Amino acid sequence: MNIPLALAFFTTVAMAVISADQTSAPSLVTFIFGDSLTEVGNNNYLTYSLARSDFPFYGIDYIDQKPTGRFTNGRTIGDIISEKLRIPSPPPYLSLNPNDDLILKGVNYASGGAGILNTTGLYFIQRMSFDDQIDYFENTTKVIKAKIGEKAANNLLNEAIYFIGMGSNDYINNYLQPFLPDAQQYAPDEFLEVLNSKLAEQFTRLYLLGARKMIFHGLGPLGCIPSQRAKSSRSLCLHQVNEWVIQFNSKVQKLINVLNVKLKNAHLTFADTYQDVLDLIENPSKHGFKVSNTSCCNVDTTVGGLCLSNARICKNRHEYVFWDAFHPSDAANAVLANRFFSKMFVAPNGLMAFAPNHKG
Repeated sequence: MNIPLALAFFTTVAMAVISADQTSAPSLVTFIFGDSLTEVGNNNYLTYSLARSDFPFYGIDYIDQKPTGRFTNGRTIGDIISEKLRIPSPPPYLSLNPNDDLILKGVNYASGGAGILNTTGLYFIQRMSFDDQIDYFENTTKVIKAKIGEKAANNLLNEAIYFIGMGSNDYINNYLQPFLPDAQQYAPDEFLEVLNSKLAEQFTRLYLLGARKMIFHGLGPLGCIPSQRAKSSRSLCLHQVNEWVIQFNSKVQKLINVLNVKLKNAHLTFADTYQDVLDLIENPSKHGFKVSNTSCCNVDTTVGGLCLSNARICKNRHEYVFWDAFHPSDAANAVLANRFFSKMFVAPNGLMAFAPNHKG
């Protein structure tokens, strides 16, 4: 993403945030698409889903210490970014009635187990793939147009910010599972091409539905999460998995550059957080952590790696980078959200503004 384009995009965000701070209702609207890293409870409403976290000890450090469907002990990165943008964290789509006025302030469509591909996470039985989430967003656009008229709706959709975090499950719960067909059918570079082609269609579809300002969160070093370390006899990061992630990030970044030229008035940004997450894992003490090679919750990686209600959890949760075998702790999410945010904004005189050294 070039600097003039990024400057226009983030200046708009900054002005929306400042405007929101001066009025009773926030003018900045956000729509969130993703997987368990950003889910806030959609899967709670999927009766047969095996990808759920609506039980203890999830949410033990959240409001009222209650599980909400977030796959961590507290807040997601999306929750924390919403706090920094001074807006409410968008509610899960499936918690809303079809005509709920809350959709005018933003919606979270993220679903644990979701992937870019519709086959990803198949063994979770129910989950909302990226295509499913876009389908629900299309329904949302129709409701918004019916509520406020097409012109105002188009303006709202064009000015909204779209946070997208997809791809982790396409590896962890698809390609890295040898019993699934994609792992047998495709070589690594072929699978990457399939993902990239599908993602191009999905970005374009969002654009046609009115999305202009889209931020895609690149993948972190998946080879270093506890579920993957468990495959190493010495609990080391899996180098090959991390190499595939780096290739994925590079391919998507190039795709985004192409789409910014191809799609009129599109402002897509690739948020590369790979090094930030790797630094947190390799140098935990620098960020106030003590443990980064295993999870706070004593999970059984042979049966999925989630923090089941009968598991043992650590008392010093703020010292662990990982909560369960897949997901960061609340404390780690806070560090990562701050790093992500500081790359895009500075705060002169207490007001948010674009950080001119941000490269997208």
